[in-house]
Amino acid sequence: MVDIDKAIRELLEELALPPGDSATGKGANPRTIAGRLEHSLLTVGLTSAALREECRMARDFRVAAVCVAPYYVAEVVSYLAGSEVAVCAAVGFPSAFISTKAKAADVQACAMLGAGEIDIAINVAAVKSGSISEAEKDFLSAAGAAAGKSVVKAVFEHGSYDDAEKRAVLEMIGRSGVPFVKIQNMTSGHGARVEDIRLVRSFLGDRIKIKIDGGVKTLAQAKELLESGADRIGLTATRAIAEEEIKLTPE
Repeated sequence: MVDIDKAIRELLEELALPPGDSATGKGANPRTIAGRLEHSLLTVGLTSAALREECRMARDFRVAAVCVAPYYVAEVVSYLAGSEVAVCAAVGFPSAFISTKAKAADVQACAMLGAGEIDIAINVAAVKSGSISEAEKDFLSAAGAAAGKSVVKAVFEHGSYDDAEKRAVLEMIGRSGVPFVKIQNMTSGHGARVEDIRLVRSFLGDRIKIKIDGGVKTLAQAKELLESGADRIGLTATRAIAEEEIKLTPE
């Protein structure tokens, strides 16, 4: 029988941010829109040449982070070395259909390789089966494997849940003490929305930061989401938004 209260207390200690870091990025400029963007590179078939070029762009625009699959972490760490851009690993993406041991091993490896941030998927199947305690134990085990080396974000795949499940998952995330929640839209059937940010805030308040993804293509969209309470935006249209911001910024 797992002592959930003890696990949570231990996790809260382990998830303290690394010295010199913050939950808003390793030196990214939070005063700009670009400084609050996470450039997503989670497409299948990404080559090393393309990866290097995308990381160069991320450095140029001083985005908050580049988000990649665990396979690419070491390579991206080398491309972004010495820059202000954090490396974010997406573990269990998108729905955590892997074993707890495999997930924890991925988290530990990514943290040791230099991923400053890790987005950890919550086991959707366990939640849908009514096993919130199992989903919580799974998430805590994976998050604890970061051992304080990385900022952990809990992935809230809200499109997969009914209202009761949304409440249960958000309460679970609140108990975990992680500094960030990611509102993911893989299964929602729509893109990032202001009302979803408000829902998360209604349960978790201001004690947790919010990342949201889902079809953000314009500067106006990004501004609306950030002004509505999001702290980060995950997207692929990073260059277009960063360039639009520069054009509209007085010299």
